[in-house]
Amino acid sequence: MDFTNKNVLVTGGSRGIGRACAKLFSDLGAKVIITYKSNEKEAAQTLAMLRPGKHNMYQLDIADAAAIQAVYKQVMDQYHRLDVLVNNAGVFLEHKIAEVSYEVWQKVWAETISTNLVGVSNLCFIVAQQMIQQQYGKIINISSRGAFRGEPDHPAYGASKAGLNALTQSLAVALGKYNIVVGAVAPGFVETDMAAAYLESEAGEKVRQQSPMNRVATAEEVARVVAMMASDGVEFMTGGIVDVNGASYLRS
Repeated sequence: MDFTNKNVLVTGGSRGIGRACAKLFSDLGAKVIITYKSNEKEAAQTLAMLRPGKHNMYQLDIADAAAIQAVYKQVMDQYHRLDVLVNNAGVFLEHKIAEVSYEVWQKVWAETISTNLVGVSNLCFIVAQQMIQQQYGKIINISSRGAFRGEPDHPAYGASKAGLNALTQSLAVALGKYNIVVGAVAPGFVETDMAAAYLESEAGEKVRQQSPMNRVATAEEVARVVAMMASDGVEFMTGGIVDVNGASYLRS
């Protein structure tokens, strides 16, 4: 895989899967732009891990439609085009239906959908306009196995990722004639800083046992699948949703 002279935007690039994607694309020759919601320090650490090059970071709350437009303008002023968009930014908020109030239920649904689905769709729209003009582009969305198996403690998250899968496939059909590939990667549990405490608990052992490999994915494994889908030569994967869950959940 070679991304020399390619400009790659990774949202939620301050840690976890986003950081792993940023590092890999940098290693493969790309100029990498990352966004972060609030943790500027972590984002700067990601930037420092990249190979020398014209990389940059921008603060962005993807749920803010106006902010998306403003950041996109800044990116285009500096880089003039985007070749790859990785939609990784998202939230994972617990709200058990039998335990939360109606107000909390509504609040979590609104925040989750506005970030994980509406925000992603807005960024896809804006970036796609430029990709249509250049007749080239790759859009890779980070989904989840929760879109298929359900998320009983995080139902808005599961629903948002199911919606993201449908968005991915709709855009793949709509944008294929412009030589734009749209795909999704659906991980199960991933070994990240955010999941560390949970995976180190008693519940974490049960999670690892869900896979016959008796472990969870690494962020680097997910990043390699993202880069593969975004690389030239596999365009006929467009519309695909690739599972990266170690056979912990199999779907027909």
